[in-house]
Amino acid sequence: MMKTKSPYALGVAIALSALSSIPADSWAAPPDAGQRAGEVSRVIPAVSIARTGKTITASAKTVVDWEDVVNTQVNARARIALDDSSVLNVGSESSLKVVKHDAGAQQTELELTYGKLRTQAQKIAKPDGKFEVRTPAGVAGVVGTDFFVVYDKATNTMNVITFEGLVKVCNLAGVCVIVKAGQMTSVRTGDNSGPLPPTQATLDLLVATSKDTDAGGQLGATAAVTHGVPWWTIGIAIAVPAVALPIALKQGSSGLPVKPGCKINPATGQCT
Repeated sequence: MMKTKSPYALGVAIALSALSSIPADSWAAPPDAGQRAGEVSRVIPAVSIARTGKTITASAKTVVDWEDVVNTQVNARARIALDDSSVLNVGSESSLKVVKHDAGAQQTELELTYGKLRTQAQKIAKPDGKFEVRTPAGVAGVVGTDFFVVYDKATNTMNVITFEGLVKVCNLAGVCVIVKAGQMTSVRTGDNSGPLPPTQATLDLLVATSKDTDAGGQLGATAAVTHGVPWWTIGIAIAVPAVALPIALKQGSSGLPVKPGCKINPATGQCT
């Protein structure tokens, strides 16, 4: 007498068959991968985007999705216009992961594995909104500002310079400092004492960091108006002296905050 399979066993067999037909690479993709974050607005080659196991050569108008990793080679630059009109200027020899960018909810999470990033973030208006740049050493969170982050993987040091607004810089233990316009701080991986007290940046350093992430054209041309002044009317040549010159005249020369055993190269903002 022939046995009849139970409905339960039949259901399991159908489910297993359906699962086996799903491409293997889709299992590894995060649930939010493929959701649009913005697009590349300008590049100086060579720039690539790592996406779900594939590498894409980036050019103007290339879409940037959640979970994408933007990689720049020697002397390369990339400018990314996020969908909320914030602008990311990625310097050479850098690796930036766009973990999340929800323009409607004003939730942005970025990971700078190494290299340099200048960010022009839109003002956060929602109570639960956030815009964060995370490195292996710490986190820089903003309300709406223009700031520069560099992470040197050789010295495990994160340096932050604020061009406009306020930036909250924390180590991974949650110890934080507030960095105002024209100031800078640094923090090392594993240093639980917190970031160094903010100090004034020199004019030379502010100009150098702007050049390090300049992809050409007008800086932040796609960003919206902040504090009544459109980003595209500022530009590097105007914005940097406007912030730095009064500071330099009033405070005199100062270098980057330095951890013991770390010497900062004024031209790069990195430990040597």
